[in-house]
Parts: sequence; structure tokens; C-alpha cells
Amino acid sequence: MANRSDGQSILSRYVQVLTAFDVDAPFLTLSKIARKTGLGLSTTHRLVAELERQGLLERRDDKTYRLGIRLWEIACRTPGALGLREIAMPHLQDLHLSIRQHVQLGILEGHEVLFLERLSMRDAVVNITLIGGRLPLHASSSGLVLLAHAPKELQDEVIAAPLTRFTDNTIGSAEELRRVIHSVRHGGYSVADGLIHPDARGVAVPVFGPGRSVVAAISAIVPNDNSPIAPIVHGLRTASDAITSALQAAYLPAGSPGATPGGRFRPLVNSSRKSMEYLAATAGSRQRASANDGSSPA
Repeated sequence: MANRSDGQSILSRYVQVLTAFDVDAPFLTLSKIARKTGLGLSTTHRLVAELERQGLLERRDDKTYRLGIRLWEIACRTPGALGLREIAMPHLQDLHLSIRQHVQLGILEGHEVLFLERLSMRDAVVNITLIGGRLPLHASSSGLVLLAHAPKELQDEVIAAPLTRFTDNTIGSAEELRRVIHSVRHGGYSVADGLIHPDARGVAVPVFGPGRSVVAAISAIVPNDNSPIAPIVHGLRTASDAITSALQAAYLPAGSPGATPGGRFRPLVNSSRKSMEYLAATAGSRQRASANDGSSPA
């Protein structure tokens, strides 16, 4: 990709436009996109027009734009975050039925936790998590678990950075954060009492992938009262063990003892055994059909 005179590639400019949209700004005008990206209005107009042609942005009747469904379609083909969500979902649902508050799945993304899923009850305690939203690592139970298992270089960066305070209980000093990281790493779970909202308590545990590396955190957001946390921790660990086993089975070589059916679809899809067997058996014919008509495989 050729670079522009200012050192930015064309691709980086397209990415700037796409990342201008977030959970707090899902609909943007051209002028707002230009302001958020720092790009000129004519450049923004050109980039947005091309993204719209490709289905990556959609123009609404009020002349604002939103992220296009094509982005979701492409993202759903990755065995990364959405594959993890698919595999974890049945176990998150079982946990949710047991806890009957908020249950969520998050992954490490830079200095933040990115939430892939959240299950909630209407009468549950306050929780500001949004699917596709982020929170600082130091201010959430999931973030503390992920930070505790992150490389030391990342831990040092977060500890040295300014720590945003949401409540009086939010971790606000490097010394305190260092102590909490050590405690979470050795205890195997985190408890965050009122770090984001005084009424809410977060409890989280790690999820392990192939090779026993930490790939995610699952957490429960419950009332911040004097209720014992042991049952919550037990439920989270049971769900984590089940997700870990499912991830390992999905990434075993096809035909290995313990490997789930589904062939190359195993890291992407969680479905019935018959469905997975059918997907694996018909993969070749679907690929040939899509190549012939120029469409994408289902």
C-alpha cells in the first residue's frame, strides 16, 4: 500500500474513518467524521464514498452514516474473537441462569478489556458494559484478570499510565494496582467492589486456550453487598473449565481423540453434532459453488 506524503497509508486512513464510530457515536455525519479523524472534508468524503460502495458504511435517510453490515459479515468468519464467543456461549448461558444477574465475556485489547458478550436480567444490578464496548483494565474485574496474566511489559505500561477514577473505590495508584495484580494472579480470580459504580461488584476468572495461555475472562456483575462471593467464584470457574475444554477440543487436529466434529468449522461455530458433521462433509462443495458464482461461502 503506497504511503501518502504525511506518512499515512491509504489503508490507515480508511481505518481511521471506520474507528471514528463507536458505541457512543454509532451515527456520524461527514463533518463529524472529519473532525474525529482529523482528515480534511474532501478526503473524508472520498474515503466514505468508497467505504459505502463496498458496504462497509451505510448512509441513512438523515444523511448520517453507520458501520455497514458487511463488516459484521466479514468479522463472523474469523476464528478469533467471534469464534471464542460462539464456543463460550452455551456455558455463559448456563452460568447466567445460575447467577441471574449479569454475565460477560471479555478479551484483552491494548490497555482495555473488549467485551464480546453480555447476558443480563431486567432486574439485575446496574452495569455499564456494552457488547463491543471497552473498559480500562484497572477498573473492571475482567480487566484485572487479563492484566494479571498479561506480559510484564504491558503490566508496567498500565501501572505507569494515569489511572482513571470512576468512584472512590477505583484503583488510583501504581502501588495499589501492583498489589492487586499480584493478588489476582496468585488467587486465580478478581473481585472489584464498586470500581465503576458503587452499587455493583464484579467477579472474574480467566479462560484458558490451547497451550494454557489466557485468552479471555468471564465475569459476573452482582450487587455490591455482603453476600458471599464463594458461590459466584465456583460458578465462574466451572464455566471457565467448560469453555477451556471446548476451546481445546475445537483446536485439536481433526480425527484426534477428543476433537469435536466439524472439521475446519470447529473454531468458528457451535452447533449440534449433526450440523457440525454436515458442515464438514459439504465444505468442499460449497467452496466450489461460491467460486463458480463469485459469491462468498455460507
